[in-house]
Order: sequence, then C-alpha cells, then structure tokens
Amino acid sequence: MKRLGACLAALLLGVAFLAGCGDSSPTKTITVFAASSLTEVMAELSTRYQQTHRGMTVQAAFGGSQDLVAQLKDGKSADVLVTADLPTMDEAAKLVGSRRTIAHNSMTIAVAPGNPKHIQGLADLADPRLSVVLGAPSTPSGRYALQVFAKAGVTVAPKWEEIDVRSVLARVRTGEADAGIVYITDLKSAGAAASSVPIPAAQNITAAYPAAVLDRSGHKSQARTFVAWLTSPEAVAILTKYGFTPP
Repeated sequence: MKRLGACLAALLLGVAFLAGCGDSSPTKTITVFAASSLTEVMAELSTRYQQTHRGMTVQAAFGGSQDLVAQLKDGKSADVLVTADLPTMDEAAKLVGSRRTIAHNSMTIAVAPGNPKHIQGLADLADPRLSVVLGAPSTPSGRYALQVFAKAGVTVAPKWEEIDVRSVLARVRTGEADAGIVYITDLKSAGAAASSVPIPAAQNITAAYPAAVLDRSGHKSQARTFVAWLTSPEAVAILTKYGFTPP
C-alpha cells in the first residue's frame, strides 16, 4: 500500500517515473552486427521492433560483413549477425547457430548524377579511361561484382577496391570514381547524389542476407525472437520500402 501511495503521489505531482512504480522489469538490449548496406533499413527495423516489443532495445553496429566477422572472431560481443552474403556467414559458422535469410538484393552500376560519362552497361567499365571502384574480392559486394562481370564476359581493372559497399558508393558520390558496382538499395540511400545504370537480369545476381544468433549471446531467447521477426509481414514491408525483396 505504501508503494502504491507513493506512485499515486508521484503521478499527482506530474512526475513521469518513480523508481519501483509501474513495470519494473529490466530493459534488455540486443546488439546486432549488420552489413553496411543495411544501415538505413536496420535503423527503422530496430525502431519498429522496440515500439512493438516492450522492454527491448536494439543496438546496431554496421560495417563490411567480413570485418564484422573478423571482430567477432577477435572476441567482440554481439547477439545477432546479419551479413550480405552466405560465404561470409559461412566464415562465422563456428560462432553462430542456424541462419535465416531475411532479404534479397541485386546489383547496379552507380555513376555521377546524370551519367556524364554516358556509361551504357558493364562492358563500358572495361574502358581503361574510366575510374572504376569495386568492393575488395574478400567483401560480399566485391564477390558479387566479379560474378556479374563473369556473366557479362567482361574484365574490369578497378582503380580502387574498398572494404565495404558504402565506401564504394562514397567514391562515386564525391566524384573520385566514374562508376562503381553497388547494391540497388544503396542507390536509394544516395538520393540525387548518384544515378544508376541498370544491370540486365541475365547478367545480375541475387544477393542473400542471412541472419543468425551468436552462440555466445547473453540474450539468446530475445535474439532468436528478433531474427524470427525480421521475416514477419511487418518487417518485410519495411525491407521492401528500402528496395529489398523478400527471401
């Protein structure tokens, strides 16, 4: 009764919160290591999840998929890992449980606004007069770029190789590079700062984004619930809004 009286008094005085009043269950935080191409969409996914799952906080850290795996192998703590391809998730096989593909993506050619170099397709990127930037071969975007070049029968010598796809996009946005291979979702994030030259479906790939719970997670139950939610209709609608396609 004393506790109830104190809570009522606090409410009458306009106090928003008094220790011990209301729901006293502690907030749980799950940390998500996510590929850099998920930066904007994961922010909205995290916000929505927190709104619909009381007492949960989602903290996301972004980077190149291979760099995130390297950090985990070095002892960094996280609850969920989301990479931009399956091979990189395979590199973390000893650190994670079962994985679930939460979204798909594909590639496009990023160029300066208005396409001033008049790039028509992948074959044009073989022109040595063009400054081309790609993801390094060890990155998902770099591997995907090599796959689309192989499908097109094109050999490209990039001027730069970056550690993540957002660094590839940055080279194009700043005008340092004439063109780069990025995910189609990256072009949505660039807005008017970059234009896109589509890659035909026959030359393109399907990028898969697997998510998995870390074996050493301190919140496995909550992490599993979050990963499962990422394929819910609510989450799929958000992913679709940013240009991803359902698994």
